[in-house]
Amino acid sequence: MAVVRSMPTEEAEALLDLTRELVAKQVAPRAAADEDAAQFPRDVFRTLGAAGLLSLPYPEEYEGGGQPYEVYLQVLEELAAGWLAVGLGVSVHTLSCYPVAQFGTDEQRAARLPAMLSGELLGAYCLSEPQSGSDAAALTTRALADGDGYTVTGTKAWTTHGGVADFYTVMVRTGEPGPRGISTLIVPADADGLSFAAPERKMGMRSSPTAQVHLDGVRVPLADRIGEEGIGFKIALASLDSGRLGIAACAVGVAQAALDAAVEYARERRQFGAPIADLQGIQFMLADMATAVAAGRALYLTAARLRDAGRPFGKEAAMAKLFCTDAAMRVTTDAVQVFGGYGYTTDFPVERYMREAKVLQIVEGTNQIQRMVIGRHLTRP
Repeated sequence: MAVVRSMPTEEAEALLDLTRELVAKQVAPRAAADEDAAQFPRDVFRTLGAAGLLSLPYPEEYEGGGQPYEVYLQVLEELAAGWLAVGLGVSVHTLSCYPVAQFGTDEQRAARLPAMLSGELLGAYCLSEPQSGSDAAALTTRALADGDGYTVTGTKAWTTHGGVADFYTVMVRTGEPGPRGISTLIVPADADGLSFAAPERKMGMRSSPTAQVHLDGVRVPLADRIGEEGIGFKIALASLDSGRLGIAACAVGVAQAALDAAVEYARERRQFGAPIADLQGIQFMLADMATAVAAGRALYLTAARLRDAGRPFGKEAAMAKLFCTDAAMRVTTDAVQVFGGYGYTTDFPVERYMREAKVLQIVEGTNQIQRMVIGRHLTRP
């Protein structure tokens, strides 16, 4: 289905065309088989890195793409429409790089970002713990000051790319209980004392490993702390504001893929002597699905433009994450309904879209948390 998008420059339009070509040739064709086999597509991320798609919203001086968030999110949408594990993986990698890019020193940015953004390295973001998911400020992973660094002990949970990432952006407790005692460290995958549990067995996103990360006396130099000690929770929240827009864009991508599949099927499937697309009941479903997709896209782009303009966008990011992911769940469920019994089989992709959409209502802050965030913005000075 043709989609009219906002492209500020010819360069951005070319970037989106490149993304579509890569998705059509190297991403979408292998999605179903790799999902069935729970095969992580590390080579795809290297390809995307070589094409410049892992670096889009970061400065050119550090080998970034220098693109506005508005453009980056539309690229994410295309990637997620082809394969959510890839689109979400790029979003998580971007989230993992954000603390260095935004809060690191000039020396840290120069030393780390080029490798992070080139595709040479893949990142993971470690905030949640087994007993502190939505209540992230209650994390207990402890980093004890030890000479010129820290010794870190604890367990992180629900880590996308856990066990396959090359570096981990880890929120740790360096001080008092609560949000003011949290700091941010970068931990390389080969650090002594770092290990990983077996990947979680999930209903969807099987090719994207999600695993606990165990830190048993991991030694982290002081130079690998990002920002001042005690501002880690501020870094985490700032990262999540941007990351939620990535989830919103991925949700719209999955919903668009489900809508396209449903429209195509409705045109071809014949019942009562005519295509089911001629039935008013089907047309109304497709109309509602298309409206939800368009509304979600407009919402995340509006939030992205605020971010690009340097204006506050936290409330709008929460709104976009909430609306787009709920819409993706409805649209994918309706797509299965359009397919009827066939939609419940693995012969068609809509059942996979439906399973994938569910996790988007949970990751990077459940939609109940998004409602709390929005409510606080509305009711507090």
